[in-house]
Amino acid sequence: MAWAQHLLRLVTLVLLSTVALQLYFLTRVALMTVVNPQSTTFQRSEAWRLLTQAKQRPWRQTWTPYAQISTHLKRAVIASEDAGFSEHSGVEWEALEKAWDRNLKAQTRADQLNEKFDRRVERAGHANPSGNGRPRVEPKVVGGSTISQQLAKNLFLGSERSMARKAQEFVITFMLEGLLGKRRLLEIYLNNVEWGEGVFGAQAAAAYYFRVPAAQLSPAQAARLAVMLPAPKRFERRPESPYLIGRAQVIQSRMLGVALP
Repeated sequence: MAWAQHLLRLVTLVLLSTVALQLYFLTRVALMTVVNPQSTTFQRSEAWRLLTQAKQRPWRQTWTPYAQISTHLKRAVIASEDAGFSEHSGVEWEALEKAWDRNLKAQTRADQLNEKFDRRVERAGHANPSGNGRPRVEPKVVGGSTISQQLAKNLFLGSERSMARKAQEFVITFMLEGLLGKRRLLEIYLNNVEWGEGVFGAQAAAAYYFRVPAAQLSPAQAARLAVMLPAPKRFERRPESPYLIGRAQVIQSRMLGVALP
């Protein structure tokens, strides 16, 4: 039947496209064994955002070899972002499950608050609850991603949330783990992660915040930088926030127990 042949061709095309895409990612990852990535998908999107918003911020990024990055920073980032980095195979399934449960609860709570407000507005006689000036409550989403997953997303993927994107993130994560190894993964991560508006990588962050090269970061400075990673733009605006200072002290106390790759 004609429709069956068309369907078969479509399925074949989709499969071939998927395989070709994975081969593209695999080739890019394999090249990183010898070639330092010049930019990431996230960095390019940030550069475009700064350009279109006409923000006059200099772009700060300087590639620094693994040996020239402070051991304190390596330990601090692992302690803060991914305590099991040296042991896991790329994904912490238990952490993902906990994050999923927390996000479901946050979504349920947000829905309840929005429904409660809508009912209150309806009783007050407003015809359009969403347009009366009060912003909708959005759930606070938490992540359970490892350093390897964060790197996979930043290197190749966008920021949209979907099951397909998450599945692709897993595939790239296992490619990174299998081909590069932990030391190289951490080197690429520390050279490309965001530490503020237009500030990328350990060398730029150390110079921008503390006026020292990445090799000379103290334990306290390294802990401060590590704590900034989940929300670098926010902490850049509030460098002396009580949370940042307190959390940095906690991370500093954990650093000596971190095993480096």
